[in-house]
Amino acid sequence: MKVVFFEEVQNKREVLEVMLQLRSTYDLDSLAEQIEKQQAKGYQLVSVQSDAGVLAVAGFIVTEKLAWGKSIYIDDLVTNENCRFGGVGHFLMEWFKSYAKENGYKQIHLDSNVQRFDAHRFYLRQGFNIASHHFSLADL
Repeated sequence: MKVVFFEEVQNKREVLEVMLQLRSTYDLDSLAEQIEKQQAKGYQLVSVQSDAGVLAVAGFIVTEKLAWGKSIYIDDLVTNENCRFGGVGHFLMEWFKSYAKENGYKQIHLDSNVQRFDAHRFYLRQGFNIASHHFSLADL
């Protein structure tokens, strides 16, 4: 397994297809367009690749805030539904931790929908803490 940035992958369509497992409100074209828009503002996309194909995908931004300092915020993270519970998510999280340390980022953050209990258990096993409640105003 290896982590590859989106710009460097040959199989961009396969990466997008795995992301669609998480972001199903898009189709392939609209997802590609949205990712390109976000990349112009610093969004980065990585995938876990192996001989078996794309095993996981994660989108993130590097941010700097008064509360967190320079940190990574993971916007999107999905393990290919054909590869779950095989250590791929752990591999990706270890990559994020190494990447953060190598680049001087002090923290890694993410949000997870309240009903995603399996994801919460996974993040807790990876050493994440539940540090806050995320509030939002939607449909403005």
